[in-house]
Amino acid sequence: MAEARDVVRIPDAKVALSTASVYPESTATAFEIAARLGYDGVEVMVWTDPVSQDIEALRRLSDYHRIPVLAVHAPCLLITQRVWSTDPWTKLQRARAAAEKLGASTVVVHPPFRWQRQYARDFVEGIWRMADETDVRFAVENMYPWRYRDREMLAYAPDWDVTKEDYRHFTIDLSHASTSRTDTLRMVERMGDRLGHVHLADGRGSAKDEHLVPGRGDQPCAEVLEGLAGSGFDGHVVIEVNTRRAMSSAEREADLAEALAFTRLHLASASSPSSLSSPSSLRVPRR
Repeated sequence: MAEARDVVRIPDAKVALSTASVYPESTATAFEIAARLGYDGVEVMVWTDPVSQDIEALRRLSDYHRIPVLAVHAPCLLITQRVWSTDPWTKLQRARAAAEKLGASTVVVHPPFRWQRQYARDFVEGIWRMADETDVRFAVENMYPWRYRDREMLAYAPDWDVTKEDYRHFTIDLSHASTSRTDTLRMVERMGDRLGHVHLADGRGSAKDEHLVPGRGDQPCAEVLEGLAGSGFDGHVVIEVNTRRAMSSAEREADLAEALAFTRLHLASASSPSSLSSPSSLRVPRR
C-alpha cells in the first residue's frame, strides 16, 4: 500500500462552468456543454439572455441535462443595469430567491459602481444583513481600477479591492487580480477563511479583463488550486473564461475541456502542505 504522503486526495470543491464562458452562445448551450464535458455544475450569469433571468427555464435546463446550478451571478455589469430592476438591492433579493429555488449555494456580487452613491454607502452593512437572512453565501468579488493609456479611474466603491472591507464571504477572480496588477497569492491570504468562491481564469496584466484559459497567462492558477486542495476548501471553482475568439463551437468546447482538465489536475493534490506561502490562511469558509 502507498504511504499516506503518496495518497492523492480529491477535495470537496466542485468545478462549475460559468454560462458567461460560452458567449456569444446562449445560457442553454452552457448547460449542454457543461453536461457533455463532465463539469459538476454551472454558475448562471444573469444578463440580457432571457433564459438567464427565468428561474423556471433554468430549472428545466438543470433537470434535462442533470447538471445542477451551483451559483448565481447577480446582474452587476454595465450591460445589465436594467435586468431584474434598476434598483441594486432588488437585484440581489431576486438573485438570492433564484439561488434558493435552484438549490445554489452562492450568489456572486460585485462591489457597487462609485456613481451608485447610496447603494455604495450602505453596501457592506446591507450585504451582511442579507447574508443573515439566508443560508446562501453572498460572495463579494474583487474587481480592478479602470485604465486608459496612462490614466486610472477608480470605478468601484467602497473599493475594487474587497479585502479592505469586512465581508462574510469573498469571490477571488484571478483575471481581475491580473488586471488590477495585484499579487494574487497575497490577496488569497488576506481573504483567508472568508474565501468562499473562485472564478478561475488567467491573465497577463493587461488593462483589459482578459479571462484567458488557465495556464495561458502568468497568474498562479495552479498554485491557487493546489493551495485550495491542501486547505480543505469546500466552495466552488468556476471556470469563467473568454471564448469569444473561438472560430467554431468545436474550438470553444476544446478550450472549456482544457480549462476543466487543468482545474481537476491541480485540485487533485497530494496530501501535503499547501503550496501557498501561508497555508493556514486558507481554511474552510465560515457560514
